[in-house]
Amino acid sequence: MRRLPTWLMLAAAASYAFLYLPLIIVVVYSFNDSRLNAEWVGFTLDWYRALLADEEMLIAARNSLLIALVSSCVATLLGTLAGLGMHRWRPAWLPLLVITPVAMPEILLGVSLLVFFIQLMHLTLGFLSVVLAHITFSIGFVAIVVRARLAGMDESIFEAALDLGATPWQSFRLVTFPLILPAVVAGFLMAFTLSLDDFVITFFTAGVGVSTLPLQIYSMIKIAVTPEVNAVSTLLMLLTLLLVILASRLDKGFMKGSA
Repeated sequence: MRRLPTWLMLAAAASYAFLYLPLIIVVVYSFNDSRLNAEWVGFTLDWYRALLADEEMLIAARNSLLIALVSSCVATLLGTLAGLGMHRWRPAWLPLLVITPVAMPEILLGVSLLVFFIQLMHLTLGFLSVVLAHITFSIGFVAIVVRARLAGMDESIFEAALDLGATPWQSFRLVTFPLILPAVVAGFLMAFTLSLDDFVITFFTAGVGVSTLPLQIYSMIKIAVTPEVNAVSTLLMLLTLLLVILASRLDKGFMKGSA
């Protein structure tokens, strides 16, 4: 096996350091026994205990989890149907509608949804507007995952089910859905993760009185970056990482099983 050039290894190391060193610093300083967070003083778990006693943070965490759960469930249902439609019937307009929110810059999507909710729907910004916004940008990610899974499947399987007397619904329920289930679960986990971490679109559509974890963290760092901010950021990063790993394992495990 040929060894990689030294300059390429150094460039890769510098890139990974640039990406991950700030995250490592956030995690380390979440255990810092100093409120100023300017230098390392000692190890403590007090900031994680403070999180459990912070009512505003707990409410924001509850809102984030509830919004992520509702929006990802609806987005998974609609995204799965969109993925099936793009693969089976291939309408020219459907990929454009589904993929556009994925490719669109978040700030543009956030402003567009804000204008749509206020001027066209006359909707008061709050929990519902955030859920609808998260569904909008999550559908495309689920559809892409489901469509990619369908593209790698043998179409003769579905034709055989129909030839054996199965109705289209029975073919979907007994053949198609079990085969695409890991992709559906992976799409759900991806949508849940994206919703949980979203700040920009939530910032434009949340309104007054609805706070999520990213919004609460933003309001805290406007004053100072305390170890409590580092602690909640660490927990949020850990949850996101676990969901991403789970989605990746499900997808890879199914691909190996079907190979």
